[in-house]
Amino acid sequence: MKKKDLSIEFCGVKCENPFFLASSPVGNNYEMCAKALEAGWGGIVFKTIGVFIPNEVSPRFDAQRKEATPFTGFKNMEQIAEHPLEWNIEQMKKLKENYPSKVLIASIMGSNEQEWTMLAKRVTEIGADIIECNFSCPQMTSHAMGSDVGQNPELVKSYSAAVRRGTHLPIIAKMTPNIGNMEVPAIAAIEGGATAISAINTIKCITGIDFDKQVALPIVNGKSSISGYSGKAVKPIALRFIAQLSKEPKLKNVPISGIGGIETWEDALEFIMLGSSNLQVTTAIMQYGYRIVEDLISGISYYMEEKGIEKLEDLVGVALGNTIPAEELDRGYIVYPNFKHENCVGCGRCYVSCFDGGHQAIIWDEENRRPSLDREKCVGCHLCSLVCPVDNCITKGDIKFKDGEKERKIDL
Repeated sequence: MKKKDLSIEFCGVKCENPFFLASSPVGNNYEMCAKALEAGWGGIVFKTIGVFIPNEVSPRFDAQRKEATPFTGFKNMEQIAEHPLEWNIEQMKKLKENYPSKVLIASIMGSNEQEWTMLAKRVTEIGADIIECNFSCPQMTSHAMGSDVGQNPELVKSYSAAVRRGTHLPIIAKMTPNIGNMEVPAIAAIEGGATAISAINTIKCITGIDFDKQVALPIVNGKSSISGYSGKAVKPIALRFIAQLSKEPKLKNVPISGIGGIETWEDALEFIMLGSSNLQVTTAIMQYGYRIVEDLISGISYYMEEKGIEKLEDLVGVALGNTIPAEELDRGYIVYPNFKHENCVGCGRCYVSCFDGGHQAIIWDEENRRPSLDREKCVGCHLCSLVCPVDNCITKGDIKFKDGEKERKIDL
């Protein structure tokens, strides 16, 4: 199959595809970024630069694991770029000179308005296409930078205005998820002069404890600290914020760059369908390398071919209309599970989970090791299908309308 044209406009800039390196360790210098662009990424968000030069710890990463999975979540204690400002500027300038058709987003972070304006001017001068303001890094050692700023709408607005004074380029405000209502600082950023929003940055976390040393991980000379969490585990939280930003009336037509747990083309498509026209990736690259972009491109290309979709932009936000408040959901029926005994391996997971964590609605045939349904007790929660280890063994069955409800067509 011929690959589909995945080009898309973001902030008025034409991108050959929506896949970008996120501002992180995966885009820390010219050599890394050049290798990524050669592999097929549409652009890069260079690791956040500033006047501040961090003094990093070792080790600085940890992972959240489950059973045989290498990691579902990832803890990162790194701060912004560890190189001097001038070095970073030269690296980005060289990138844009050697890859003029690729999109360069310069991520910046200041500690006051003067620094934000100066940084904006510097990256504009070297040919960056877009500026991203990092208002959200959760592991900065200074409260004048990072997620402490992102939780303060007044600072977000004033710093966005300071960046606008230093550039004519589109400005992305990168939001922190360490907040209840992300729409508030996002609106403040747009009021201050930002063009777009990116979300989410990492979530403050502790991934685990060393039981022998009684210290959180990773251990840095007998101590540890709260830091940023990313990876597949944060995707559901990221999708929630993307949907809320996309549906906020005051952010109508504001471009969104989606970040958080993108590992597969399906993950990427979920962000697109909820309103993201640009996607940023870090943790998946750390696991699989830059060549993962080939899977992202081919997967979405096949999907578009199968569905007869010509332009990627036609998929942006298509799922938003079906994401509604909980009080508007149809609560008038029950969908019973259907047990396909020919596929059942007799493990009993469904029975245990329903009895101990559900509504005791599964009857277990001990002799034949097969489940059956007690319809009087079943509420249609479908916990059984989620814990079943066999694909297509427990499916959606017949529908019962609750008392007083009229029968109607149900879309499952």
